[in-house]
Amino acid sequence: MSPLEIVREEETDQVWLNMGPQHPSTHGVFRMLLKLDGEVITECKPVIGYLHRGTEKIAENRMYFQIVPYTDRTDYLAAMGGNLGVCLAVEKLAGIEVPKRGQYLRVIAVELNRIASHLVWLGTWGLDLGVMTPFLYCFREREEILKLLEMMSGARLTYNYIQFGGVRDDLLPEFYPRCREFLQTFPSKLDEYQNLLGNNDIFQMRTRRIGILTREKAISYGTCGPVLRASGVNYDLRKNQPYSSYSDFDFEVAVATEGDCYARYRVRMKEMHESVKIVQQALDGLPEGPTNAKVPWFFKVPKGEVYSAIENARGEYGIYLVSDGTSKPYRLKIRAASFCNLCVVPELVKGMKIADCVAILGSLDPVFGDVDR
Repeated sequence: MSPLEIVREEETDQVWLNMGPQHPSTHGVFRMLLKLDGEVITECKPVIGYLHRGTEKIAENRMYFQIVPYTDRTDYLAAMGGNLGVCLAVEKLAGIEVPKRGQYLRVIAVELNRIASHLVWLGTWGLDLGVMTPFLYCFREREEILKLLEMMSGARLTYNYIQFGGVRDDLLPEFYPRCREFLQTFPSKLDEYQNLLGNNDIFQMRTRRIGILTREKAISYGTCGPVLRASGVNYDLRKNQPYSSYSDFDFEVAVATEGDCYARYRVRMKEMHESVKIVQQALDGLPEGPTNAKVPWFFKVPKGEVYSAIENARGEYGIYLVSDGTSKPYRLKIRAASFCNLCVVPELVKGMKIADCVAILGSLDPVFGDVDR
């Protein structure tokens, strides 16, 4: 039903406004039908599916090793996590044991990618709220991370680096000093962002007590990641269900209790600090030995089903896998963090103004390759 048809049916003074799918503040091809009473939103109908590419059905018609690059294209801002998610599921069902060095290299890759993803969120959210300088600052540091990830994988955005049994390549000798230099200087850059944006009075007026998601609603909607933890739920799969040797590392789970846009900002800022600590520990304690188990390109996975999940930049990235004993999965379903977090949009924007809607959507940090798949 089109907005005009809705208005004719209801015969009301309120109007329906299309926001998206081509809109710079929707962070992708996302459409919201907003019902407005003046400038106040009384109802919101989200419309998704513009970026649907059939990733899960494609995966059911590909051999296992061919699936990994498709996960790069789901949450493409944290693609290392997609690689890790599908590899852990297949390895769990096939009984593949990853060498310790390979596990540590996976952690380094995923945590660097987490920081890069949060930097894109912070910079673009600043643009949404009318501030340009943080965007330039954030992409300055992100560029250094992309160079590190390029040294690991040969690519800057879609990596196909984490593979069944470990990782594709070991680290180059020049990676170590460059990465350590980044880890040493980056915390001071986070302080710059805080002084530039987080302490800004206008930014705080746009984000504090805006888009409040209570603990109960965060749980009932199935939200995850920073969105869930900003509502006071201390749940992080790296701590609650450790994988890939995360139990070896000392780090804190970033949690806030207010549940508003500013709380989600604080959680992600804290997460970047903690990711620096994890990568530093992984580099310092990097074990000797092989980076891969001996896994052939063509292999069959035993019959069965498994669910495996990781804590990606936006939350729980889960893979439900059903094998019929062949070289292709019988069923593969992706539990996408962005999709689950996006479900709260109608709840959060009700009673808010259009400008608040921009702040709220940006604070959820959706990636629409992850939503639509």
